[in-house]
Amino acid sequence: MPHHSVLRICHILLLASCIFSSEDFDWTKNEKGSFQYGTFPSGFSWGAGSSAYQTEGAWDKDGKGKSIWDVFSHKRGKTDRNDTGDSSCDGYYKIKDDISLMKDMKLNHYLFSISWPRILPSGIKTDYINEKGIEHYDNMINMLLENRITPIVTLYHWDLPQVLEEKYGGWQNASMINFFNDFANLCFERFGNRVKYWITFNNPWSVAVEGYETGEHAPGLKMRGTGAYNAAHNIIKAHAKVWHTYDAQWRSKQKGMVGISLSADWGEPVDVTNQRDIEAAERYVQFFLGWFATPLFNGDYPQIMKDYIGRKSVQQGLSSSRLPTFSPHEKSYIRGTCDFLGISHFTTRYITQKNFPSNHGNSYFTDRDLAELVDPQWPDPGSEWLYAVPWGFRRLLSFVKTQYGDPMIYVTGNGVSEKMMCTELCDDWRMQYFRDYINEMFKAVKDGVDVKGYTAWSLLDKFEWDEGYSERFGLYYVDFGSKNKPRYPKASVQYYKRIISSNGFPNQREIESWKRKALETCTSSNQLLAADPLISHMEMATEIVVPTVCTLCILLSAVFLMFLLRTRILN
Repeated sequence: MPHHSVLRICHILLLASCIFSSEDFDWTKNEKGSFQYGTFPSGFSWGAGSSAYQTEGAWDKDGKGKSIWDVFSHKRGKTDRNDTGDSSCDGYYKIKDDISLMKDMKLNHYLFSISWPRILPSGIKTDYINEKGIEHYDNMINMLLENRITPIVTLYHWDLPQVLEEKYGGWQNASMINFFNDFANLCFERFGNRVKYWITFNNPWSVAVEGYETGEHAPGLKMRGTGAYNAAHNIIKAHAKVWHTYDAQWRSKQKGMVGISLSADWGEPVDVTNQRDIEAAERYVQFFLGWFATPLFNGDYPQIMKDYIGRKSVQQGLSSSRLPTFSPHEKSYIRGTCDFLGISHFTTRYITQKNFPSNHGNSYFTDRDLAELVDPQWPDPGSEWLYAVPWGFRRLLSFVKTQYGDPMIYVTGNGVSEKMMCTELCDDWRMQYFRDYINEMFKAVKDGVDVKGYTAWSLLDKFEWDEGYSERFGLYYVDFGSKNKPRYPKASVQYYKRIISSNGFPNQREIESWKRKALETCTSSNQLLAADPLISHMEMATEIVVPTVCTLCILLSAVFLMFLLRTRILN
């Protein structure tokens, strides 16, 4: 039987399994059980991740072209304190050092992205190939493999070549599909003999919504109600084209896999006995995850998205839906183009029904007719959007299993930030986050979810997009103020290292000792940080003064509180 006929039969069977299994998810059943001990299946892959623009620096070196993030971050007011990724962690120059950190942690894999404009400065293959960019990633891949670390490579982590944005309008223009396919094909040609795991796009939701709807991210466009949908439409078609290119030209020789990494918060009904809340929660997940996953597994957008956006478009006097449509041929072409599904997950929201009238204005957010809520008791140590809600992770993974026919899953990003002025290497909240979230993933695996690997986000502190350097997700602290950008291990490095070496959670006594030993390590690391001879006098002063300022702030707050209490008593 011809290869393509077999493939088409597989696609049909996959579609059928998705249709029947999607009814299995029980929105009313949320098992928030106790911690479970045990180990992951043999061969489970543990790793950490990063992205090119966030870590590499060297933004204009060795022939690299400008990306939309180079241009966006150079505009005043676009990022916190006008920070840029111009130098960031200087990862471009510190490959050997960073791989040594990975080796020490005994990582099985490292997830990173290739900068499109570093390889193709204009974004167009026929214009010019930057061989120095090729050489950089060649060296990195080789060094990873020499240290027995599997490279998982993302082709697009938000750094579109600026030329393509200026000349064509970026992801609003369908011409990006062929340009991206040419770039991906070049990567397959040059690196595919060693790279066996490819991710086309990382978190296309952010690319579409924050890049073309809210304008918070590059390229900073506010095309409300249409921009995000058009960008996503072209991204989905670009992903499918790259998958087919690999399938037709490279799979038989290189024997790799092509997937996508989708970011998804979990949405839990406020009241699991209220059908309207259940429907709102499902809309939240479908507009977030299903927007991209459903076309790749089923061939079309979620029906709920088509219904809601279509109805609101008619009410707004439009002749057609603001959500683009796939032709029958496109549906067939897109369906089944996912060898594995990458899931990036950080937090959860409670969801309830909220109606937004059609005259409220065009918006992705109002199209959903829902409200997002948080429990004030949920821990929120870092980013204002990131609350630690571990049980939502298991719920999300279970949803993916039942909704999309039990796909192979790699967790491509999970972690927590801190947002503080004081240098703090004893990150006990991050250890708690990893402990609880990884354990929920463990429960999901025991439930039968096919999770093959986990990627801690992130290896290093790095540039955090519009938040600049005000938030830190790293296992390793990076001193951005120092010319040498030294890395220092946080306590979570030792903690995660022990999870990796144990392949899970062997027993209560051992796990309790992990945190204690990790905190002992970070205390000495703090002392090393203060004494590092590479830190200049000014930087030393910062390390000494900032904690002092923090202490003074606490003391002043206490004095002010005492003053208020005394005033109240006297009154």
